[in-house]
Amino acid sequence: MKMTLNIPEYYQEVSLRLNRVLDTVGLEESIRWQKMNIWIQTQKMTSVTYHGDRMFGSQAEATTTPGLQSDVDIILPLPATVIQNLESWVPEVQNLLVVSDENTPPGYIKLQGVEIDLPLLMFNATSKNLKVDRYGRSVVCHDNDLFKGLYDGMRHGPAFTASFCEILTVDIVPAMRLHTWPYHATEWITRNRSNNWPSQIAIDLIQQTGALLVPVGHKHSPEKHLEWRISISFAEKLLVWQFNSTQYKCYILLKIINKSFIKPILGNDVLSSYHCKTCIFYLLESTPTAMWQPENLLLCLELCLRLLYIWTEAATCPNYFIPEENMFQCKVYGHVQGWLLCVLRNLLSQEGRYLARISCDNIGDKLVRTCQYPRMELEIENYDVGTVMWISVWCQLYAVNNLICEPRTLDRLLFSQEVVLEITDVLWKYYCSIIGSKLASKSLSREFHDQQGLEMAQELLLWGSSSDAASGKLKLAAFYLVLDNLDLAEDVLNEIHANYTYKILCGCNMSRDDLVAKLNENRTISNIISHHTAYPVIYELSEIKCIPKALIPEMFRATGSEPDSGYERYTKSLASIDAKVYLHFLEFICYFRQNKTTHKNVALYNMINTIEHVGLHFKDTALNLLAYCLRQEGKLINAFNILCKSLMLTKKQNAAKWQIATLINAAYIFLHAGK
Repeated sequence: MKMTLNIPEYYQEVSLRLNRVLDTVGLEESIRWQKMNIWIQTQKMTSVTYHGDRMFGSQAEATTTPGLQSDVDIILPLPATVIQNLESWVPEVQNLLVVSDENTPPGYIKLQGVEIDLPLLMFNATSKNLKVDRYGRSVVCHDNDLFKGLYDGMRHGPAFTASFCEILTVDIVPAMRLHTWPYHATEWITRNRSNNWPSQIAIDLIQQTGALLVPVGHKHSPEKHLEWRISISFAEKLLVWQFNSTQYKCYILLKIINKSFIKPILGNDVLSSYHCKTCIFYLLESTPTAMWQPENLLLCLELCLRLLYIWTEAATCPNYFIPEENMFQCKVYGHVQGWLLCVLRNLLSQEGRYLARISCDNIGDKLVRTCQYPRMELEIENYDVGTVMWISVWCQLYAVNNLICEPRTLDRLLFSQEVVLEITDVLWKYYCSIIGSKLASKSLSREFHDQQGLEMAQELLLWGSSSDAASGKLKLAAFYLVLDNLDLAEDVLNEIHANYTYKILCGCNMSRDDLVAKLNENRTISNIISHHTAYPVIYELSEIKCIPKALIPEMFRATGSEPDSGYERYTKSLASIDAKVYLHFLEFICYFRQNKTTHKNVALYNMINTIEHVGLHFKDTALNLLAYCLRQEGKLINAFNILCKSLMLTKKQNAAKWQIATLINAAYIFLHAGK
């Protein structure tokens, strides 16, 4: 069927009204940023435990609405070192080599075993998890008890799906992590792009994300139990984060249309959100960036539907990163293909009128009302960002709990009815700490300090101080220091110091066995979180008046010579510091102001000792704060050397550049005054 593109005159007006409607259901740009920042903070906290990104999918991308009811997707890493050539072999660990042959379907690979003591491939050897393929290679088999005991939830494809008290569905996906870019996707790196999307900077950043290898084979492959699917999920997340507002809304609209008009007829297994995402990616590569503007939202949506129609006619949907993989294979054929063509043809023929029938998030009714009453002003609903925060904190609890508990007990601990109140309690304490800090900053920003606001902020910070062992209390101590209430600040810091008997840096200050023993003593999850874990302290730009001056440069660490892209674009305005380092830094500031020389020197020694002998997640920030302390002591040369060390550690987006600039300026003024 040949289809021409006729653009009705009303498309622009409807597009602008549709934009307003979508803003009311949580897609307004400021809300989008809030949701993304929440997930970025969550990732920073959980990565202290897991040392890597583990969250992907619609929730982590912030590409969902309440009506879409998207799942939370979390990676459960499988222990192995995956390499793509023997030159990358690591001794004394289990290495697995990525291999494929002419019979391996595009987008899939096998994992061949490598000897532990020598970089030699394994052939004709079998073990608990190794089987011999048709070429005699010993490859990892996932159609056995490889995942037995990892999780007791319901198996859905490669994922283990669990429902959390009928509120939240979580997909836990076991996967191998490939830390280098898969050579199967080399074409994507070198692809000719007419409109420079994505940018070269984004491509370079995305290459560093590597890929996931998921234990699922091609449906029609005779060796599917030996095949692993290549999933480039984290690269997709970075690309989605770079969407402008129109691209973002168009993608979500496409998912809503799929849910509203296609899935009720064809079911959930034909057209997925991933097909919609792939469609957007290809269109962004082939259309002018200037076209993706609010007044063209409906036009962009129609182009997406047209591309899906073309793919359906050909029964071919090329994977965005590995075009040789046809994602419609085994899905769109026969009567299914005919029905999908019929649905898409019907939607395209309506020229946007189907939008009025969308019940998801009440979008259709709202759009009809705005078109009937053009001057009608829609109020943006009080979109519950707290729901996203709730999911975020749940993921943090999952991370800590998975560290301390046997996987088989995970279902009992996190998905049972009795822990709902515990998790809600931890959530609100953590959330109160954030809200209290923001309220304090707002109250301090006014010409005359809002005393009532400060009192309310103090109450919130006090309530949130028990969210975990240190981070909430540290925000409270920083608040007192900003108000110059040194006695209260010292009391809070002494309390933290007295209870900080272990190095709580990876989320847990006890051994796994000790914590499991406490759980067996019927100690609650909230009790363990509040006494034995400490998250990093993270400040947003809206908390800038409620933090020590030394942390302010961390919120402005990006310079004009360092273009924003991907993850860095959304983290440049966050100040993050490990709890133990921040404790000693605040102690130094407090004792410095009180002229308690001995206490101040002890705090400085503890800070240096922590930085030198403990693995930190935000070591560059720790070094920058140490340099600030040395400057206060008049040790400018030492401070300069520490800042240089910080820059060697993190070259891009490092606030050390600001301190070096001020040091050079101070030296110039000193020398000039000497003349």
